[in-house]
Amino acid sequence: MGEKVASGGTGVSDRQNYRRKLQQCLAVLGRLLGEKRFDRPRNLMGLEIELNLAGSDGMPRMMNAEVLERIASRDFQTELGMFNLEVNIAPHRLGGRVLDQLAEELRTGLGYAHRKANEVDAGIVMIGILPTLSLDDVVSTNLSDADRYTLLNHEMVSARGEDFALDIEGVERLTCSSPSIAPEAACTSVQLHLQVTPDRFADVWNAAQCVAAVQIAVGANAPFLFGKELWRESRPPLFLQATDTRPPELQAQGVRPRTWFGERWIDSAYDLFEENLRYFPPLLPMADDEDPHQVLDEGGTPRLAELVLHNGTVYRWNRPVYDIADGQPHLRVENRVLPAGPTVTDVVANAAFYYGLVRALAEEARPVWTRLPFATAERNFETACRDGIGARLMWPRNGRSGNGVAEVSAVQLVRDELLPLAAAGLDAWNVEPADRDFYLGVIEGRCERRVNGASWQVDTFHRAQEAGLRREAALAATTRRYAELMHQGEPVHTWPVGFPAPSRMPDLTV
Repeated sequence: MGEKVASGGTGVSDRQNYRRKLQQCLAVLGRLLGEKRFDRPRNLMGLEIELNLAGSDGMPRMMNAEVLERIASRDFQTELGMFNLEVNIAPHRLGGRVLDQLAEELRTGLGYAHRKANEVDAGIVMIGILPTLSLDDVVSTNLSDADRYTLLNHEMVSARGEDFALDIEGVERLTCSSPSIAPEAACTSVQLHLQVTPDRFADVWNAAQCVAAVQIAVGANAPFLFGKELWRESRPPLFLQATDTRPPELQAQGVRPRTWFGERWIDSAYDLFEENLRYFPPLLPMADDEDPHQVLDEGGTPRLAELVLHNGTVYRWNRPVYDIADGQPHLRVENRVLPAGPTVTDVVANAAFYYGLVRALAEEARPVWTRLPFATAERNFETACRDGIGARLMWPRNGRSGNGVAEVSAVQLVRDELLPLAAAGLDAWNVEPADRDFYLGVIEGRCERRVNGASWQVDTFHRAQEAGLRREAALAATTRRYAELMHQGEPVHTWPVGFPAPSRMPDLTV
């Protein structure tokens, strides 16, 4: 969705032509797979982080255009809301000191961006949902000034035909509505990319679906939305509802939402692209002049632009990606599960856990997805979003040799079974042992202390309320303290709860 799209209307003939082009693209994808035209194994990974802009008062700043102008780097781009940015890290080969290299690049880039943002009384906050956001902040006038966002909003609103309804019941309940998709901008995430050969794609995607719940359990960082304490990771229910183009009647008929966990294990990357065409009507029906069959017949590499564009409007938590680099097509699994933050160290630790774990699980002789029903994996994901690090999940009993599934606490599952697997996976990637132990040690530390970003935010918020702050002031104080500790950089499980001294607490009259 980062490509340029022209704003403007679309008619019946546009949609019919686009649908024909989509089917052509899908057929050519099938040919590419059958003829083994994809890039050789390269062990490449990539990383994107969505960010928030907030001032020294902890409140959101609608200033991404001004901040981006000052940053003046292609690594930083707009995101949906004016209070959002995105940073993209160039692809790296998994192995050696890649984890420390990623951490250093992120610290350098985010530090520079933060200093530039400070010049206009803004700052970078890496968090799943900014606690101080209000419903008044997520309105269509605060969408970033880019044609693709204007058109996407127009098409999604038209498809729904009425306001988007938000109804999330967690510790508290939030009910509201929005005439635009702007509430989606509240969700800021980390996207982990892994280039995968076609032969290994299904195993990696299935493994990623299995571990989505544990990723959330140990990494949750979005407990507040529009002043309410909801799920420990409130991004998934918010994203689902804020992009839900189905009116209630279609929901009742079982039509699938565009934000989707999926419904089955797969055998090929083709399965996912085919489902995306079969189940989801096009939102941005803009076709180009490429004849993908002709390009392939002549020995070229087809862009499959329509398929790529459509794929970007179906929000799977593990999304298939078709792309071209150096003239060669390749496939990636894009893991969209994790929230941003809390610190660079935490982000890299989450990445280390994921890349190690999917490598190990994808290579098991008796894969976990052959023993874990897909519906159970989906329920695990929702449970982890609700309960965070306190979640209890269903997992295959007694490791590889057991039958059936049993309930286990997420922290026990991670410590006893999944961290050793992640370590073995990182070894298989030839990651430096010292880096492996340090970053997986961060995950282990969260499990030992039962602390992640969400639990720290909630505990600190309640500490502020106990000190006499009203709700809005407590959320602002929590946000300011979070930003301070985020930029200091120590992993979140080591953060002290609350505030360092009474003299540093905000004015109780706020």
